[in-house]
Amino acid sequence: MVLSPLALLLALGATALAEPLRFVDCGSIDGSIQEVNVSPCPTQPCLLHKGTSYSINVTFASKIESQGSKAKVYGEMMHVDIPFPIPEPDGCKSGIQCPIQKGHSYSYLNKLPVKSEYPSIKLIVKWELVDDQDQMLFCWKIPVEITS
Repeated sequence: MVLSPLALLLALGATALAEPLRFVDCGSIDGSIQEVNVSPCPTQPCLLHKGTSYSINVTFASKIESQGSKAKVYGEMMHVDIPFPIPEPDGCKSGIQCPIQKGHSYSYLNKLPVKSEYPSIKLIVKWELVDDQDQMLFCWKIPVEITS
């Protein structure tokens, strides 16, 4: 079977859109990340358009038990973490059924709003989810570019 160039391009494009993001694990201690998805973000660095909200989905396995969890998000520039507010920092209200149990897998779901007043800049998004003891269930980083 010979594929036309257009069919080949469409097949490759569909595959690329469905792939999980390449991320850097930045210190997941009490959990292990299985997959990170930011939607829409077909290529990296993710182009984050001002005035748009992005869906975050992190699949991870917990190595501990915890009553709750809290997300902390930062924009990292020149190795400095600048806190980045998100609408819902409570992991138990973001797709995770609490209490968190050891050995279970969870899908953490949240939104990343990019406000219109943010500067157009390249940076690293660092996303942490901490447990009751303030230990990291997961921590991941991806490169992004905020654009108009």
